[in-house]
Amino acid sequence: MQIGVYGSGYLGTVISACLADFGTPVSCCHPDRTRMVEMAQGNIPFFEKNLKEIFRRNVRAGRLSYSTDIETFARRTGVIFLAEDNADNLSDIALRIIRLAPKPPILTIVTPVSVGTANALEKTISDAGLQATIVSQPMFFTDGCAVEDFNWPDRLILGSASNEAVQVLKQIFHPLVMRGVPVIVTNQATAELVREAATAFVATKISFINEVATLCERVNADAVHLALALGLDKKIAPRCLQPGAGMGGVFAETDMDSLSSLAESHSVPLKVLSAARQVNHSLAERLVEKVTAALNSVENKELGILGLAFKPNTNSVAGSSSVRLAETLISRGAHVRAYDPVAIPEAKTHLNGAVRYCDSAYAVAEGSDALIVGTGWPEFRALDFDRIKQLLKKPLIVDTKNLLDSTRLRALGFEYVGIGRI
Repeated sequence: MQIGVYGSGYLGTVISACLADFGTPVSCCHPDRTRMVEMAQGNIPFFEKNLKEIFRRNVRAGRLSYSTDIETFARRTGVIFLAEDNADNLSDIALRIIRLAPKPPILTIVTPVSVGTANALEKTISDAGLQATIVSQPMFFTDGCAVEDFNWPDRLILGSASNEAVQVLKQIFHPLVMRGVPVIVTNQATAELVREAATAFVATKISFINEVATLCERVNADAVHLALALGLDKKIAPRCLQPGAGMGGVFAETDMDSLSSLAESHSVPLKVLSAARQVNHSLAERLVEKVTAALNSVENKELGILGLAFKPNTNSVAGSSSVRLAETLISRGAHVRAYDPVAIPEAKTHLNGAVRYCDSAYAVAEGSDALIVGTGWPEFRALDFDRIKQLLKKPLIVDTKNLLDSTRLRALGFEYVGIGRI
């Protein structure tokens, strides 16, 4: 079976490469000719852990092809994943594909959409005198872990009343189904709501542990140990229960905005979600307060930030607490320099040249009044901290991700400030 993926952004690239890695021929289509040529040559426009290797392997094997010819694309593919990163032209794209297809296709919506989109699309198709089967299939990718999330998902969600479409999709995802990944078949609205509700729940969980981390500092408790104890409760689980983490990523704010709008339109107050979002957005202010307390003032201070991506193993800075921290420090009169292994080009589009970008962690530390860990890149654990100490004006480290060994650093003579830690 020839599978089609429409879209060349984050979602389309991950899905097409990982589906091809199942051994299935995948054709990817998008009108951006420059992007298609680049991808056909094995180049992708963003960083995602392990994706480039999978992508290039399947291009070389001939299982993954790229084209701007939507007519040929529609003729050759019976199952098409609509995987643009936004839903702006979803209806127009679907109608064009259906008109060009030799028989009614199965269109699977992976693009993040608001609740009711699939139903509205079905009506649009019917009003145009056309036929197609629409499936809502949200996929849950975390930046930096997208390949792992695709291959080891917690569940597959298929929103469709068509048993035939469900069976076809189960066959496509046969390697996962045979591995025992649960498949939840439901209606389209439920499938659409799962994504937004999951994002909101994670935001609430992250915000809770960040609020409790503040309490830990006041009562001489350790938020890292507390989070471990809570996470070992099978009702809670450890993922996303890490003090200092922020809720970010390409689609997180969109999901929460959409869910909030949906609830408001039906006069349903989501007070917990509103509070969680407020806590998440105030994280940068709290971090600035910690830096200010350690230095008495950040005005005219040279501050170095390690990491700008919203989490490790991705170049995405969408919703990054580190970027918000940099912006807030600058607004308070600080001079900020920063290093990130892959996210500097992306960060430049958000920080408008207000930050001095460095090519290494050591360049960031040189002459800085404090070193701030903004992203939990594992490589920062392996830095030569004896050298870092010599480079800093003051041996002060503010670890906003509780990444480093506080006992070791204090033994080396550093003043170490963590989140919710004693």
